[in-house]
Amino acid sequence: MSLCCPAMDWCTLPLARRLLEIGTSSPETHYGISVAVKKRSRVPGVMITQFVERLPAGKSTPDFARKPMTTTVQEGKKAFFKAMVSGEPPPTVSWGRNKGEMDDPEKYSTRYDERAQEHVLEILNVKHDQADSYKCFATNEYGQAVCAVTLNVIEAFKKKTQNANGPNGQAAQDFRSMLKKTNVVTRKKQLPQQKEGEIDPKLLELLLSAPKKDYERICLEFGITDFRWLLKKLKQMKKEREDEQSKVVENLENVKQIEVKPTGRAEFSFDMKLRDPNSAINLYKDGAMIPYDDDKNSKHSLQKTGINYLFSIKDPQREDAGFYQVDVEETNVLTTDFKVPDVEFVAKIKDTKVIQNEDAIFQCVLSTPLNKIAWSKEDALLEHGGKYEITISEDKLTHTLRVKDCQMADKGAYYVIAGITSSSASLAVQADSNASMGTKASDKSKLVSEKQKFLKKSTDMDTPKQTETENENDAADRSDKVAQENIEDGKEGTDGEDGRDGKGIGDGTGKINDEDKCDEDGKYKNLDEEDKSTTDDASDKKKKPSRAALLVPDSDLDRGVQFVRGLSDINAKVGERAELSCKLNSETSEGRWYKNGKLLTQEDGVKIIKDGACHTLIIECCEKDDTAVYCFEAEGRKSEATLNVQDPPRLDPNALGEFTNPVIVRVGENAKWKLPFSGGAPMNIQWYKNDDELLPAVNVKIDTSDTESQLRLIKCQRKDTGEVKIKIKNEFGIIEAVSRLIVLDKPTPPQGPVEIIESAVTSVEFKWKPPKDNGGCPVTKYIIERQQVGRNKWSNLGEIPGSPSYKDTDVDPGRRYCYRIRAKNAEGISDYLQTGDIPAGVLRFPGPPATPKVVSAFKDCINLSWCPPCNTGGTKILGYNLEKNKTGTNYWSLVNQKGQITDTKYAVKDVFEGATYQFRVSAINLSGAGEPSFPSEAIIARDPKKPPGKVTDLKLTSSSYTTFSLAWTKPKEVKGVEDEAQGYYVEIRPIESLEWTRCNATPISLTSYTVLGLKAMAAYWVRVIATNYGGDGEPQGFDNYIIAMPPPVRPRFKDRNMKTLMVVKSGNTVRLNINFEASPMPDISWIKDGIPLLKHVTITNTDRGSQLLIPTSERSDSGIYTITVKNIVGKESFSFEIRVTDDPKPPGPIELEQNIPGTVTLCWTPSPDEKRDDRLHYMVSKRDSFKRTWRTVADNLFNNKFTVVNVMPGREYYFRVFAKNDIGLSPPSEPPVFSLKKEKEKFKVDMPQIKALDFKSPPSFIIPLKRRTAPDGYECYMSCAVKGDPAPYVTWYHNNISLNTNTSYHITNVCGVCSLLILRVGPKDSGEYKVVIENKLGNAESSMTLNVRE
Repeated sequence: MSLCCPAMDWCTLPLARRLLEIGTSSPETHYGISVAVKKRSRVPGVMITQFVERLPAGKSTPDFARKPMTTTVQEGKKAFFKAMVSGEPPPTVSWGRNKGEMDDPEKYSTRYDERAQEHVLEILNVKHDQADSYKCFATNEYGQAVCAVTLNVIEAFKKKTQNANGPNGQAAQDFRSMLKKTNVVTRKKQLPQQKEGEIDPKLLELLLSAPKKDYERICLEFGITDFRWLLKKLKQMKKEREDEQSKVVENLENVKQIEVKPTGRAEFSFDMKLRDPNSAINLYKDGAMIPYDDDKNSKHSLQKTGINYLFSIKDPQREDAGFYQVDVEETNVLTTDFKVPDVEFVAKIKDTKVIQNEDAIFQCVLSTPLNKIAWSKEDALLEHGGKYEITISEDKLTHTLRVKDCQMADKGAYYVIAGITSSSASLAVQADSNASMGTKASDKSKLVSEKQKFLKKSTDMDTPKQTETENENDAADRSDKVAQENIEDGKEGTDGEDGRDGKGIGDGTGKINDEDKCDEDGKYKNLDEEDKSTTDDASDKKKKPSRAALLVPDSDLDRGVQFVRGLSDINAKVGERAELSCKLNSETSEGRWYKNGKLLTQEDGVKIIKDGACHTLIIECCEKDDTAVYCFEAEGRKSEATLNVQDPPRLDPNALGEFTNPVIVRVGENAKWKLPFSGGAPMNIQWYKNDDELLPAVNVKIDTSDTESQLRLIKCQRKDTGEVKIKIKNEFGIIEAVSRLIVLDKPTPPQGPVEIIESAVTSVEFKWKPPKDNGGCPVTKYIIERQQVGRNKWSNLGEIPGSPSYKDTDVDPGRRYCYRIRAKNAEGISDYLQTGDIPAGVLRFPGPPATPKVVSAFKDCINLSWCPPCNTGGTKILGYNLEKNKTGTNYWSLVNQKGQITDTKYAVKDVFEGATYQFRVSAINLSGAGEPSFPSEAIIARDPKKPPGKVTDLKLTSSSYTTFSLAWTKPKEVKGVEDEAQGYYVEIRPIESLEWTRCNATPISLTSYTVLGLKAMAAYWVRVIATNYGGDGEPQGFDNYIIAMPPPVRPRFKDRNMKTLMVVKSGNTVRLNINFEASPMPDISWIKDGIPLLKHVTITNTDRGSQLLIPTSERSDSGIYTITVKNIVGKESFSFEIRVTDDPKPPGPIELEQNIPGTVTLCWTPSPDEKRDDRLHYMVSKRDSFKRTWRTVADNLFNNKFTVVNVMPGREYYFRVFAKNDIGLSPPSEPPVFSLKKEKEKFKVDMPQIKALDFKSPPSFIIPLKRRTAPDGYECYMSCAVKGDPAPYVTWYHNNISLNTNTSYHITNVCGVCSLLILRVGPKDSGEYKVVIENKLGNAESSMTLNVRE
C-alpha cells in the first residue's frame, strides 16, 4: 500500500526561511465598525489616525520613533530624509509630496536600512523645483501616522561660461533668470547669547576645534587669563561632540584654523573621511549658510584632495570677518573665527642681502598694536625658535624677524601678514668671497672687448662735479658698485655689501639695481630698459653711461679704493662723546668728512684722526645741533651714517640727593617735594605714591613747569607713609627719582593676646606683643594700670622701659587681677590693651616631662637625659626630681637626695653591677613637684657591649604583591669581638632610591619578620641588622633585589565548571565573574566576536579575577565573549556565549487545512520576534472533545506549518501554537476549532466486480533531503518523504556508515515520513548524510550535507 503526505521541513533556520506575505484583512471583518480617531503622538509634529474603536491586546497604531528632519541642500546635490517607525503589526512606510508625484525612480529612491532600522527617502539630483513639503506615511491595519517635512534648495554658484553669447554675438536671453525669485536664506541654529557672569558660547565652540597649543591665545582674546577650570567641561563637551560626529564621520583630524596666506586668500582645512560620501557639507558664516563651489576663482571655494578639504576665501575684505562653521548634514565638524583687525603697514619689510653664515633681519611697523602677526617664507609659516627669532616691541607696533646663520637655501621671498594686508621682501644670500669663482676663460676675450667700448663711452662724458644733485651721484655710485660686484666673480651678489657693513663699494646705500641680473652659468643678462625708479627726478640732467653694457672680469679692471668697513648709524646723548669710524683697503688714501654735505675741518670743533687705513671723526661733547648725516669720501667712494643726538631727561645730582632724603611730618601737616630737571621737550611728568599714580585732587597738588615739578600732599595721615616717586619721560628716555614720606603719630595699642609667663603665690608675670604701628618713631615706654576683679578703681603702676613684659610682685594670694597696657613714643600715648583675669596664688603644678632616655650605661654609672614638660603650670620650671626602681621591686626611690636637679641630664652612680633599673622624672615649679613621667626602658648596669655580628641564613620564605616574609639565624657570639644580639632591624630600599627605610622602629626579638605595605611589582633591596646595647651590627642582605610579587604562576582559571552559555532577558543586568590564578599580575583583555568591547560594557580587573558588567543588556549584546589572561609565564583564554533575548511574542492566527482524510495541516503567522531571534521555534499542542486535556503533538518546529495525523471523525479538536526561545514560552495563539462529522449511511452491500489490480511500485522520494546548517550544541532534525509498494526498507548513513543501530540518533518512519534527530550537534556530526530505500522492485537514495556552525 502506498502512503504519501505533504513535505514538511523541520529544521529550516529563520535566515533561510521565506517570510509569508499575509494579506491585510479589513478592520470590519474582525473588530467591528471602522472609525477614524485622531490623536497626537508623543513626537511633536506627528498626527495619528486610528482606524478601529478598540485596539486588540498586543496591537498598536503606527508612530514615529524618530521623524524626518527639515533639510537644506545645494542644487545638484543629494537630499536624504530618514525616519524610524514603530507599531504592531509593523507598519509599511510610503512617501509623498505636496506639489507633484514621486513615481520617477530616476529622481526618487526609497529603501530600508536594516542595520539602522531606518526608512530612507533619497532625492538623487536635487533641482530647484523640488523644493517642497514632503510627507511620510506609516500605515498598518489599525491606523496611520503622518509627518510633514520641508526640503529647502539653495542655488549653486555657477561659473561664467565662455559661450555666454549667442551665435550672432548677442547675449542669449535666459528667461528663467529674469523671473523674480525669493532668496531663502537658510540659517543655522544660533548659539545662545552670552549671559552676565557666564562663559561666551563662542569661546567653547572655538576651543572644541582648536589644538591645545592655541587654548591660551583664544582665551586671552575673550578676556580669560586662567582657563584650567574650563578643561573639565571642555573635555565633556568634546566627548559629546565626537559622539555626534561619529554618526556621519569616520575620522576627523589635522584641523587647521583660518589664516591669511601669502597668496592673499584666507584658508582653513581638515582631513575628514565620511561614512556616506554623499553627505551634504554646508558652510555657515555667523549662522547663515553661504554657497560655495570648486572653482578657485569663486569668492568661496572648496578644494577636495583625497580626504583633505580646503576651504578658501578669495580676496578677503573686512566684511568677510565672522564666525565660520562647517557642518556635515546637521553635525558640526569645525568652528573658526576670522578676525580682520583695522591695521596697515606704516613701514613695510625691505629687501635684504647678507653674506653666508650671517643673520638677516626683516622689520615692519604697524599702525595698530597687535600681539602677533604671521611670518612666512613662500608658502610655509614660520614659528619662533631655532632658525627663526620673532620679536615684538613693548608697544606691539614693531615686529622683527631674524633669520639666523643664513645659508643659500634661505634665500627667496619672505612675507609678513597683518590682518588682510601683507608685505613681502626678498633675501639674497651672498657666498663667501673665498669660495667665489672667476669668469670663464672662454668668455674673457669678449668681455675685454666690451670693456674697451665701455671705457671709451665713459670718457665722452663729463666728470661728476660736487655741485651735482645727490640723486645723480647716488645713481652713478650704484652703477659703479654693481659693475664692480658683477665683475668680481660673475655671480649674483658675491662681494657687494652696503657701505654701512664695510664691504660695499660706492655710497654705502646697499641697494642693487634690478637691471643687472645673473643667469645660472654666472653670466650676466641685460634687461631691455633701465629701471625708471632709480633715475633722476629730472630727465634733463646729464645722462649716465648705460648699465646694460657687458662687464669685464675682475683681473682686467682696477677696482680702486674700497671700504673694508663702512660707517654705521649711532645714537649719542647730549654732553656725551660720539665717534664715527670707517676703514679703507688702502693706508695711503686720504679722505674728507662732510656734515649734511658741508666739509668738516678741525676748526668746526671736531677731532679728525687717521690711523693707517682707519679714519675716525670724534665729537667730544655732543649737542643737539650735532644731529646730522655724516659722510666720509675717499677717491670717489663714500660711506655715510646718521648721528642722532638724543636729549633724555636729566637731573642735577645735588637736587637729586636732596630729593631722596625722607620727608618727615606730623599728622595733619603738609608734605612738599620739588625737583628741577632738564632735557628735550616735550616732557611727561608723573608722580607715584606706593606705586599708585597721583592725580590732582583736594589733598594732592601738582605744579609742573618746563624745568621743575612740585608735589604737595595736604594734611597727611599716618596711612600716607610710604614711597614717593617721580617719573620723567620724553621720546629719548625715562628717569626716576625716589623719596620717602614718614608721617609721625602716636603708636597703635599693644597687641594681644597676653601670655602669662608666671602666676605664683606672690607674683604675676605676663608679656604681650609690641604695637603693630609704632607711629613712625620707637616705643620708649609702656604705662601699666591694674584693677582687682570686683572693684571699679584702676591703680597706676607706673611706666616701664620698652620691653613688652611685666612682673607684678605686689599681689595677694587667691585674688584675680586685670591690667591695662599703653604704649608711649615721642608723639604721644596709645590707646590701652586690656588683659583678661589673671589669678594670683593658685597652685598650678607642671605636667610630666618626657620619658627619660639612657645616654650610656656602665657597671657603676648610668647617664640619663630628658625633655622639659610642655605644661609648665604657668610659672618657670625650677628643677627636677629623679626616681629609680630596681626590677623586681615596687619601690621608687629618690636619686637626688641632696637637692633638685636644675639640668635636663643626670648621671646616676648609686647602682649595682648587673642589676636592672627603670627611671622616671618629675618637674618642679613655684607650686611644687608635678606628676612623674612614664618609666624609661629597663637598663642593666654593666659596661658597654660590643655590637653583634651579621645574621646568617637569610632567606625569603614567601612573598605577595604587598608583603615579604623573611627568616634568618641568630649571629654567633664571639667574646671580646661580637656580643650577643638582643634584637633585629629590617630595612628596605627601593631600587630607584638611595636611602634605606627601617621597617620596625623598635628591635624585634624573633628571627622572622613580614614586611608590609609594598608596592606591587616594585623591586626592593632588603637587609637585616642585628643590634644590642653596644650598637648595631653589620647588615646582611640578599645578593639580588626582590620583586614584590607571588611566585610565578601560569594563568589558570579556577572555576572548573564554568558555564559556556548565559541566557539573559533583555533589559536585565549581565554580570559575569571570572576567577583565575596568575603571577605576576597579568594583562587582561576582552573581545566580543573578535572585536573590542563597546563603551557601555564595563570591565573591572583585580589580581585574582575580572568582572564583565553590562548594566542594561540589549539584543545587540549577544555574542561570543573571550577573556585572555597573559603574563610573562604564559597565557590562557576562555570563551563563553551571552545570549540576550526576551519573552517571545505569540504567533499570529492559525489557519487549518484538510488535504488528506485523517490529517489536518496547521499554518500560522510567524511571531514578530522570529527575525530577531534565530533560536525561536514553535510548539503545537492539541485538545479534543473526548479527552479534554492539552497534549503536545510537536515541538522544535522552525517553520510555520505542521500536519497533525490520526484525526478521528466525530470529534472536535482545538489547537494552540506557542513561540518558544531560551527564556520560555509565549502566550498561545488563539485556538481554532476543527471537527470532522461522522455521517451514518444505510448499510448496503454492493458486490464489487473483482478486478486484478497491481499496486506495486518501486521505491522513490517524494521530498528528498535538504542541506542543513546547525549551531554547535543545538539539536538538528532532518526528514524526507518516501513512497513505494511494498513499503520500502529505510537505511540512514553518515559518511557511508550505517546509523540504524546507533543509539545516538533517533530514527523514525511514520506514514512515509522518515526522520533523523541529533540531540546535540557537534563538529563530529558534520558531513554527508544519506537515506537508502529499497524493496523487491528496486532501490533509491537521497543525500545531503550537514554543516556545524561554531
